[in-house]
Amino acid sequence: MTATLSAPQSIESWLGEEGEDLLTYKAKVSKDLLHLPGPDFIERIWSVSDRSTQVLRSIQHLYSFGRLAKTGYISILPVDQGIEHSAGASFAPNPMYFDPENVIKLAIEAGCNAVATTLGVLGSVSRKYAYKIPFIAKINHNELLTFPNHYDQIMFASVEQAWNLGAVAVGATIYFGSEQSTRQIQEVSIAFARAHELGMATILWCYLRNDVFSQDKDYHLAGDLTGQANHLGVTIEADIIKQKLPEYNHGYEAVAKATGKSYGKTNDRIYTDLVTDHPIDLTRYQVLNCYCGRVGLINSGGASGKHDFAEAIRTAVINKRAGGTGLISGRKTFQRPFEEGVKLFHAIQDVYLSPDVTIA
Repeated sequence: MTATLSAPQSIESWLGEEGEDLLTYKAKVSKDLLHLPGPDFIERIWSVSDRSTQVLRSIQHLYSFGRLAKTGYISILPVDQGIEHSAGASFAPNPMYFDPENVIKLAIEAGCNAVATTLGVLGSVSRKYAYKIPFIAKINHNELLTFPNHYDQIMFASVEQAWNLGAVAVGATIYFGSEQSTRQIQEVSIAFARAHELGMATILWCYLRNDVFSQDKDYHLAGDLTGQANHLGVTIEADIIKQKLPEYNHGYEAVAKATGKSYGKTNDRIYTDLVTDHPIDLTRYQVLNCYCGRVGLINSGGASGKHDFAEAIRTAVINKRAGGTGLISGRKTFQRPFEEGVKLFHAIQDVYLSPDVTIA
């Protein structure tokens, strides 16, 4: 049977030459080790955790909205790029999104589970929309205006502010590997604990950031390093992990070779027994580090470009077949005409709704 999308093309045709391989590949680590998404995910996984009934309700609310409602998968619109990448760089391609209300309208029209954005955006329209779609308030950012530019996540908002405007979850970023990561880990851990006290869910952007990771390849996208970042993220009780799709491996070795110094800890069996160079295996290793899928892994959609539909569908297929929980896609959707952004979200969501895209 041909897996179909809301867009005119099938999943296979969007994947091109990779189609058959991505849709039929059998992962090196068995799916039997994983806690897979499903309609009963909250009851099956989170009900035995230390999360309060209020937190369970918030997590369930995230999983119960939009086109992917009650499937165990989630589709999120994130728009913190106005700070992270500057408002001009983010919204000049489509100036309507300088108006925060249009961000919320896109998420609703696209059938997203939630919208993740800044305190200012959510606060400006909260009374009109907080009960129409789940809000995720991103509480820290890299302001990127200080000269020279430096990369540090600092708190822009409090957990209490997020709660007061009606958010069901807070989001935060940690730049693992950066000089500031120790402080960020402590700040976000405290914030997440407070969010749980108030009954909100927590989502962590587990990004790597250090010039030493840029060698012959961009090891910010290494499966072994991003997997460990995920593991640190679930340790401070993130309920959902956001991570970039991995493209390489052997990040630990690359850093040690480049610096001539010992770096971190790894094990050769990661590379021989658990992971190959196949993108599904690399992403499955990310899922393994999210407590074997007990904490949902959502991969980011990446920057906007000429092949957004194909790239987004490819990422969704890899994430789903690896055992992930969904996609969080921003610039690919809001940097294009509104209706095209809606169609792109629907194409992504159709991957998760398709019974023909199975777990590898």
